[in-house]
Amino acid sequence: MREHAREYACEALLLGLFMVSAGVVTTALEAPGSPLVALLPGAFLRRALIGFAMGLTAIALIYSPFGQRSGAHMNPALTLTYLRLGKIGPRDAFAYAVAQVAGGIAGVALVALVLGRAFEEAPVSWAATRPGAHGPLGAFAAEVAISFGLMTTALVCTGLPRIAPYTGWFCGALVALYITFEAPLSGMSMNPARSLASALFPGFWSHFWVYLAGPLTGMLVAAELYGRVRGAARVRCAKLFHSVRHRCIFCGYAPGHAEVR
Repeated sequence: MREHAREYACEALLLGLFMVSAGVVTTALEAPGSPLVALLPGAFLRRALIGFAMGLTAIALIYSPFGQRSGAHMNPALTLTYLRLGKIGPRDAFAYAVAQVAGGIAGVALVALVLGRAFEEAPVSWAATRPGAHGPLGAFAAEVAISFGLMTTALVCTGLPRIAPYTGWFCGALVALYITFEAPLSGMSMNPARSLASALFPGFWSHFWVYLAGPLTGMLVAAELYGRVRGAARVRCAKLFHSVRHRCIFCGYAPGHAEVR
C-alpha cells in the first residue's frame, strides 16, 4: 500500500478539488446574496450553468496529471465496481475509498471556511444531495439509473481503443446533463463520498442510504450486464484515461517498458 501512496493521494486531491468547485459554483449561482441570482433569474438556466461548470471540472480532473496517475475514480462506487470486475486489488480499493472520503470532506470544509454562511445556509445548504419531489424512493431510482448510465459509458468507451482517449469527455458530458435534468429528482450524486462530505457537517443523514445504495446498485448492475454481453475480458483497465506518462497500478503498465493496453 505504501508503494501506491501517490495514487491514493491523487484520489483525495481530485475529489477535494471537485467539491471545492461544486461549492464555489453552487454558491455563486444559488446563494441569495450573489449578484448572479438576480442576473440569471431562471432556476433551470442556473442549474444548466452549474452542470456545465461541473462537467468541465470533471473533464479537467480526469485529464490532469493527478487523474492520469490514479485513474480519476473520485468515487467509491466506481472503485468498488472495478473491484468486482477484478481490475483493482482489495487493499487498493479500500485505500482509494478512504482517500476519496477524506478528500471530499476536506474540500467541503475548505469551502465552508472561505465562503461561510453563503455556502452553509439554504438554498445552497453545503451543496448537499437530498431527495426531490418524488421522495427517497424516487431519488433512489434516479440514482440507480444515472449511475448505471455513467458506469456503462465508462466501460464501453474504455473498451474501444479508438474511443478510449475520449472517455473523460463522455463522462463529463453526462455529469453536465445529469445536473441539468436529473438534479431535481435526487440532487445528482452518483457518489457516496461526495454526498457524505456534504452531509457530514450539517448532519443531513436522514436519506443518506439513497446515495450509498443507489450508486453502488446502478454501477454494479452495469458491470454485470457489460460482463454478460461483452465479456469481462473486454474491461481493459480501471483508469478512465490511460496515458503513456504515468504508471498504472491496475494493469501493470510502466512508462518505457510496455505499451498502453
